[in-house]
Amino acid sequence: MAPKAALYLFLLLLSFTSGGNLLVVNGQKTWCVAKPSSDQAALLANINYACSQIDCRILQKGYPCFYPDNLMNHASISMNLYYQAKGRNRWNCDFRNSALIVTTDPSYSKCVYSYL
Repeated sequence: MAPKAALYLFLLLLSFTSGGNLLVVNGQKTWCVAKPSSDQAALLANINYACSQIDCRILQKGYPCFYPDNLMNHASISMNLYYQAKGRNRWNCDFRNSALIVTTDPSYSKCVYSYL
């Protein structure tokens, strides 16, 4: 199993055992990402909702988070932007139970997941 897949599996299991939300201790940095099991309709709805509330320009072609150009990537980035902008409360990373709070920075290449 790839390391990233193993991490998502671990986080998913931890999410179920902690009542649906990951516990964050000692002010640890957190990010909001889409659950790997989310369906395409939920991911698209999450992008549309988050981007109606906050600036998602970073997802446009020519910006660092456009690639990979897929719903899972774009949903995770837009959901995290919303979560960070709204104060990093667990309820700001629910998205109808299609999101996870993670403590490992999901940034990649030049795409930096914001942490306010």
